[in-house]
Amino acid sequence: MKKQPGRPYVLTPKQKQQLKDYVCKHAVKDEGGCLIGEDIREYIRETFDVQYKLNNVYRLLHELNLSWITSRTKHPKQSVQPQEDFKKFPS
Repeated sequence: MKKQPGRPYVLTPKQKQQLKDYVCKHAVKDEGGCLIGEDIREYIRETFDVQYKLNNVYRLLHELNLSWITSRTKHPKQSVQPQEDFKKFPS
């Protein structure tokens, strides 16, 4: 199957590296939750003044060898100790 031809990405290699660094650093937000495609799309627009459709954001992430599988989010006030205590209970 042939790859669909299309318009090339607008970001330079340096900008792509900056984007990859941003995604890796902000994958999990401090206030809880995780980075979503729309957040990345907004970052690209604000930082590089380039418009991407959401589908193309995911293609760009794939090109940067970033997998879009996220882990379960953690509440910012979550306490680890009660979880560890719970694991010690016999089943």
